[in-house]
Amino acid sequence: MTPAPDQLASLLAQTELFCKLPATSVAQIAGRFHTVKFRRGQIVYERGDAGNVLHLIGSGRIRFSVVSVDGRELSVRIAKAGDVIGEIAVLDRQPRTATAVALTDVTAHSLSRTDFDRLMLQEPQLARNAIDFLCQRLRDTTEQLELIALYPVEVRLARFLLIALKGQSSTSGKRIPLELGFSQGELAQLLGASRPKVNIALGILEEAGAIGRTSDRLFCDPAILARIAEKTDA
Repeated sequence: MTPAPDQLASLLAQTELFCKLPATSVAQIAGRFHTVKFRRGQIVYERGDAGNVLHLIGSGRIRFSVVSVDGRELSVRIAKAGDVIGEIAVLDRQPRTATAVALTDVTAHSLSRTDFDRLMLQEPQLARNAIDFLCQRLRDTTEQLELIALYPVEVRLARFLLIALKGQSSTSGKRIPLELGFSQGELAQLLGASRPKVNIALGILEEAGAIGRTSDRLFCDPAILARIAEKTDA
């Protein structure tokens, strides 16, 4: 079901790419999107494909990965509802930089590169937003590479969980439930580690009181995670 224009406009206004635009402009932009759906396991686009459209995820999760010539796969990131994807190839007119696969059933709202180019000319603030958006992507990528290269797996995991918690804190001393929504193997790929090492890191965090585990979710103590995330010794 396609969302009402005001619902889509509200979702767009919360994104880094379309925020700071006048409400009337966002409402007009929302009218240029169309809704698409992807089944779980379906390829949204492959690395090397032409980048003719960007997507705003309405629901579900999409995993991005790259594959080496010998078949090894590395997950780059996982996008969720509210995230804009596919913007790099739309902006630079170059091929897609990674393969995107639906981890769950996904509903997305798509905007063509032609429409986006037209909007860039009409709304100068959109160009400024795009610069800020891409710079933040670069900062995130740099931090991810730094974590993989320099820090123990438990530190990487603690920082990853803090990001997933989106700044939530516990005032009552109770742990905060967190449903990651993907497998331990996928988590290992995102952290640049093997699955056994991630399992050991989960045990370290659990022993420290930073997390508790059930079959389908984690229960996190942000304060303890923050202390572990500050460790820099390898």
